[in-house]
Amino acid sequence: MSPALAETKISFSISKEVSAFGQSIAAAASDDEAMAGFYRDTGYAPIWTGEGQEARRSALLSALAGARSHGLPTNRYDPTALIAASKAARTEGDRGRLDVMMTRALLDYAHDVQTGALTPGKVIPLIKREVPLRDRRANLDAFVAGEPIAFLKTLPPRTHAYAQMMRAKFELEQDVAAGGWGPKIAATSLKPGATGPALIQLRDRLVALRYLPRSVTASYDGTIQKAVQAFQTDMGLEADGVAGASTIEQLNIGPQKRLEAVVVAMERERWMNIERGPRHIWVNLTDFTAKIVDHGRVTFSTRSVIGALGADRQTPEFSDEMEYMAINPTWNIPRSITTKEYLPMMQRNPNAAGHLKIIDSRGRVVPRSAINFAAYTARTFPFAMKQPPSDANALGLVKFMFPNPYNIYLHDTPSKSLFAREVRAFSHGCIRLGDPFDFAYALLAAQSDDPVGLFTSHLNTGRETNVKLDVPLPVHLVYFTAYPAATGRIEYRRDIYDRDAAIFRALTEAGVVLAQDQG
Repeated sequence: MSPALAETKISFSISKEVSAFGQSIAAAASDDEAMAGFYRDTGYAPIWTGEGQEARRSALLSALAGARSHGLPTNRYDPTALIAASKAARTEGDRGRLDVMMTRALLDYAHDVQTGALTPGKVIPLIKREVPLRDRRANLDAFVAGEPIAFLKTLPPRTHAYAQMMRAKFELEQDVAAGGWGPKIAATSLKPGATGPALIQLRDRLVALRYLPRSVTASYDGTIQKAVQAFQTDMGLEADGVAGASTIEQLNIGPQKRLEAVVVAMERERWMNIERGPRHIWVNLTDFTAKIVDHGRVTFSTRSVIGALGADRQTPEFSDEMEYMAINPTWNIPRSITTKEYLPMMQRNPNAAGHLKIIDSRGRVVPRSAINFAAYTARTFPFAMKQPPSDANALGLVKFMFPNPYNIYLHDTPSKSLFAREVRAFSHGCIRLGDPFDFAYALLAAQSDDPVGLFTSHLNTGRETNVKLDVPLPVHLVYFTAYPAATGRIEYRRDIYDRDAAIFRALTEAGVVLAQDQG
């Protein structure tokens, strides 16, 4: 809180002109049912401007002065505007309007710091997340009934990750204010043993990024190689210790862009201000991994392939509960794929995609010779398509189901080569797993003493079988380009779908202001 705000004193005395005060409150709060109902139920008594309410005012002004540290649009609840209004208040009407003004600031701040300043689906339609909005009246009741400072401290996400993001934001702002991390590395690739100006730039960059202690080495030695490996790990790159094109690209990103990523991540963390489950599945799309998290610790991790970059193939973001796994699954091909991809192929060659069965509305297999594919359009094609269980099935030998309106699930795949890629965005939207059997074993270990035997007994039948999870497991499909690792250091990923860029623009339009790079 700034010294000016800290030293500001707002004092009021109770007047006998209660009716004028109450009328001004009723008029000012009429557009917000939570406020209007609260004041009506409490007889239009002041919350902020009465005698003995200094602690509430001070707590609120302090919290609002700190809103910038959360990356929030502070213009929505500017404490200096509240102070100016208090100094200008002369009549009971002014005091009533000020009381409502402060209540509105409290509720707007509580909303934003609890569950985000933006509505995610309005910014990115593929963010299907249900934001856990708190009831405004309940927030107001709790504030008035409780200790002001204690209540305000409970509002932001209470996750360890959020606290680490706040610290990272502060450190990045300091780095921006100090002029950044120095010159960019003027090279396309540097290998161990390298010397010269570009190597010095690499060394100094690693020092500025806190991966290397201050050093005067002039060659790419073992110490620099280890620092590069640590940086590569935090960026999700292959940790080979060689500063190739991808590594140098990431090294050359300055603190301003990293700050933007952290601020967006904080907003995303507020959207997820929910109980995530002591045991849950965490699929960070930008990281191309699927993880099982037990009480805050990652106990299983596998590489993943996510939706391709096209707008109609990107994987959406949402949370749900995994209920069962289908072993030896049938692939019921989504209609969009049937009509957009397979129908044109079969119009050119009726025998195309011959490994797939064509099904009529009664569930009967229809021979291709009985269909004039040229007679149909994508809209009128009356058939469905499916692929029976097999080693060649597009879903592989197991899929993991959390039934949802978007037809998204995790599954095996016969296309194993894609898991070796650094950027793994190739699917139609579902998430392919690099180690699906091990993933299944890890899930079944919670309900079986022999998870491998249980899984294999169903697999060996060759028939499609659903194995229910005794306890449904929360699944979170998320998109964080900045997120703290177990070490506390922030890891960064590429904004592959350009979603974070759109969110940052929306935050800026909403009034979020960050420190600007002066270099």
